[in-house]
Amino acid sequence: MPYSEISNLSSEDRVTKLLKLAKQHKIIVLEGRLKKEEEAELIQRTMEQIDDNFKGIELGTIEPTDKDGEEILAKFKNNVINMLLGERRGITIIGPASVVKEIKQDPEKIQLLTSGKSGKIKVKPKKKKGRK
Repeated sequence: MPYSEISNLSSEDRVTKLLKLAKQHKIIVLEGRLKKEEEAELIQRTMEQIDDNFKGIELGTIEPTDKDGEEILAKFKNNVINMLLGERRGITIIGPASVVKEIKQDPEKIQLLTSGKSGKIKVKPKKKKGRK
């Protein structure tokens, strides 16, 4: 979901929209991140709505971090980007707990583990033309 789809909404409307999508058993990959208060509100409202059909949500956020030993020019550039983009930097993943088994995250990546019939995705290599 592009950040522009929620940028004009109030915090309450953002939380409502994201919770509604999660309750429809959809996994949301959001460009950017929520404010800390919005994350807290999303978790609180989720806890209030847990029942037999809705088991809750899994939430993970990854955002670019400044690297140690970065040059002064690069730090300046990152500060300007942060001022311009704000909450649009990073990625947020929100999914229903009935679909998303676990979200593992470290500073550079997110692993999304889903529950289902098969936990593995099989990829077949392409056959080269001219060979049998």
